[in-house]
Parts: sequence; structure tokens; C-alpha cells
Amino acid sequence: MDDIRHVIMDETGIRRALTRIAHEILEKNKGIDDCVFAGIRTRGVYLARRVAERVAEIEGKPVPAFDLDITSYRDDRDGSGAAEAPACPGLDPAEIRDKHVILFDDVLFTGRTIRAAMDAIMDVGRPRSIQLAVLVDRGHRELPIRPDYVGKNVPTARTESIGVSLKEVDGSDMVAIYGTRRRTR
Repeated sequence: MDDIRHVIMDETGIRRALTRIAHEILEKNKGIDDCVFAGIRTRGVYLARRVAERVAEIEGKPVPAFDLDITSYRDDRDGSGAAEAPACPGLDPAEIRDKHVILFDDVLFTGRTIRAAMDAIMDVGRPRSIQLAVLVDRGHRELPIRPDYVGKNVPTARTESIGVSLKEVDGSDMVAIYGTRRRTR
């Protein structure tokens, strides 16, 4: 792994950001009725689940959350670009029809991952709206995509990388800036 230049969020910072996002989602949607959460694999899934837990604590009722696998929708993969496997196996289109889908991802960079996720959601069903929640917005957009909910805005150089570690995947919670970009997002 590259050298960490700066830790920008620790476990407490991530918890606070997700709690704030939960409150913002509730405020914007006037509650949680007609909302579903979709987490982009891998870390977006866990962010969606954590926010769903906070919403359930606040509202006293659960919000549906599902995993979204966009692998076959990405434009940086070989192939025709058509979906080869369902993005949400077992998800009934009625579960998102006319709902507000809140899409979760860890880092927003170029916007290409989000575009692929929106394509996947539209292939499953027709939501009323798609809103975007991200833990970190680092800028450098290549597509006209803007998040509705942001944990932290972190201006970066294109040569830098943002790394998100979550307990469920990595054993600890942390967001850090690394010296060189590790992979394209």
C-alpha cells in the first residue's frame, strides 16, 4: 500500500458523517416512507447498512437496503457494456418502483461508477428518483453527477488517492489520502 499522507476521517469522524447523512436524508424526504437504500459493492453496501441502522433508530422503523453489483455495467471493462448478470439478484422491481432510491458509495471521483449504478437501477425498475450519498467527494468529475449527501469534501490532486477502510471489510474505520493513485474510480 502507498504511504498515507494524511488521515482525514477516523472512526468517530465516519460515525458523525453517517449520522448527519441519515438526518439529511430524513429531512429531504420528509421521513423514510417510499425510500430504499442501494449500496454499491463493496464499501457502499456497508455505508448503506450503517445509515439504515441510524434511520431505524431515529424513525423507529426499518428502511429496505439492498446490494448493488455494477461490475457488468462499468465502461472500463472489456465487452459490449451490456449487463451479463443481474445487478440485484432476487430484487423484485416492485421494491423500487416509484420509490426514492438513495444510492451509497464510498468515494465520488469521476462519476463513472455512479453512472453505471444508475444504469443498473434503471434496468431493475423505475424509481421516482435516485439520490446520491457518498462518504467522500474528492472532485475531478468527468460526468455531470453531483451528490445529494456528502460526508466530507476533500479536494485532491489527480495523482493522489483516497482510501476508505471500513470495519466490515478492512477491520477498522478510516479515510486517508495516499500519495499516489492506487486505482481508477
